[in-house]
Amino acid sequence: MVEPLWLEWLALGGILVFATWLLGVRGVWALLLAADPTGITLVILVVFAASTLWCGARARELQRQRSGGDRPGSWLRDYRDALARAPRDAAAPLDLLLEQTHGPHATAWWVNGIQLKLGLLGKVIGFSILALEIGRAPNFDPAQSQDLLKSLTTGLGVALLTTMVGLVGNILLGLQLTRLDRYADALVAEAQRSGLDAG
Repeated sequence: MVEPLWLEWLALGGILVFATWLLGVRGVWALLLAADPTGITLVILVVFAASTLWCGARARELQRQRSGGDRPGSWLRDYRDALARAPRDAAAPLDLLLEQTHGPHATAWWVNGIQLKLGLLGKVIGFSILALEIGRAPNFDPAQSQDLLKSLTTGLGVALLTTMVGLVGNILLGLQLTRLDRYADALVAEAQRSGLDAG
């Protein structure tokens, strides 16, 4: 029986949509976006949303290929045909199958790392804002302490919020990509077993 990867992703997608709605109702999104004048938080959120949708499309394709069996045009059929044409010690059929099953995931893992790096960039920018504001205060004036404190917390807010959003996005997307990789591994193992049986 083929594991329902697409349904697993739909369940996760439903949880993410509900969490997005709940955070919106509670005002968390407005707070996050207002606290980050650099816009890095918004970029991370857009990258995460687009990557999650890609994971859904990829989950559907992997499940379709795994449950499609030996139909014409399927990866399994292409693998068997390539095995039949190639010498037994040739690695080309397996390389082709691995490219089809795992190739696109390399770019997705790179995008996952970008979320983390954007969060760290936000941290650097936030602490730079903090340092610049401290440097602008030539001497301590109690009358200006409230304004100074406000500008300092802006830099600190950018640093912490962008890092948090980048980390959460990295974890959630990494979870999806790990599941896709394991499912693709199972597809390759099944193809190899069927190729050995056919041989």
